[in-house]
Amino acid sequence: FFWVARMIMMGLKFTGEVPFREVYITGLIRDEHGNKMSKSKGNIIDPLDLIDGIDLEQLVAKRTTGLMQPQMKNAIEKATRKQFPQGIPSFGTDALRFTFAALATMGRDIRFDLGRVEGYRNFCNKLWNAARYVLMNTEEQAADIAGGPCEYSVADRWIRGRLGAAVASVRLNLAAYRFDLASQAMYEFVWYEFCDWYLELSKPVLQAADADPAARRGTRRTLLEVLEGTLRMLHPLMPFITEEIWQKVGPLAGRTGGTIMLQPYPATAEFAPDALAERDIAALQAVVLGIRQIRGELDVPHSRATPVYVRTERPGDAAAVAALGDTIARVGNLESVTVVASEAELPPCAIAIVSGRTILAPFARLIDD
Repeated sequence: FFWVARMIMMGLKFTGEVPFREVYITGLIRDEHGNKMSKSKGNIIDPLDLIDGIDLEQLVAKRTTGLMQPQMKNAIEKATRKQFPQGIPSFGTDALRFTFAALATMGRDIRFDLGRVEGYRNFCNKLWNAARYVLMNTEEQAADIAGGPCEYSVADRWIRGRLGAAVASVRLNLAAYRFDLASQAMYEFVWYEFCDWYLELSKPVLQAADADPAARRGTRRTLLEVLEGTLRMLHPLMPFITEEIWQKVGPLAGRTGGTIMLQPYPATAEFAPDALAERDIAALQAVVLGIRQIRGELDVPHSRATPVYVRTERPGDAAAVAALGDTIARVGNLESVTVVASEAELPPCAIAIVSGRTILAPFARLIDD
């Protein structure tokens, strides 16, 4: 605040102009215990040490050199050796940048924790592995993807709409300087919707021997275009990993130019919403989450296939489950998926209720005698 005030006053005094009209001031960054970081306390963390890593002895030397209170040296060394017995590992620039954006909640101090940086390093790894999967399934088919007719599946249409919704949320929050909410929207789309759901839903189309070539082409094109749009969305917060991946993905997705930095930020209109696809995928997710919940509660391995029954009164659910039955069975490792109007004639079943839908699996097929 005082730096900003001095700049404004000096600008008005010597130039007669206001140097800037919008100012973003972060909260005070504290250590994991909530204490203010200071050289005298020896609890400062150099951002370069988080990016590149540092061993314990170098870290101790850095924290105990040039102290304003030399008598604190032993205590600082002891605390450092206890807190970082192996030193600080390398987290990378993108993970650190994303961490600061995610912690930038307005109006409060930031309690810095290495665990958060490690979590966002895992996020970078997740993105990298997703890109490898996309490239493995598209690089050798580049000419076919660009030239032939496409048929987009329900999952293809759904993920495009979800990316559009994520872009809309990110744009809104960046405009309001809510970097925390913008990064949350990015994270949730990439981790949960793209990686956890869509990549799994793409496998039945890509791996089935009798898949329609147009459907397979539509899924491959969706993988490329959604990943490329996601990279452009993430780029301001994660410039290095997105640039590295985009150099291979961008040309395959039909983008021209030498760098992602000069590409336009994604617009919501590029990825139109699809209400019917949203409804159908919601039914699929409910069934898969329901059987996962049942298996988890009964400690049943995923490898044990079982029939599943679904009771639902939501409009369109019966048609969605029937149309997506093969995909649901593949993702959930199920023998069959059947919509029923009543539970009266079913054998004894384990039950899970997900978003108003009742998922049932026969006990006899879940539990050993």
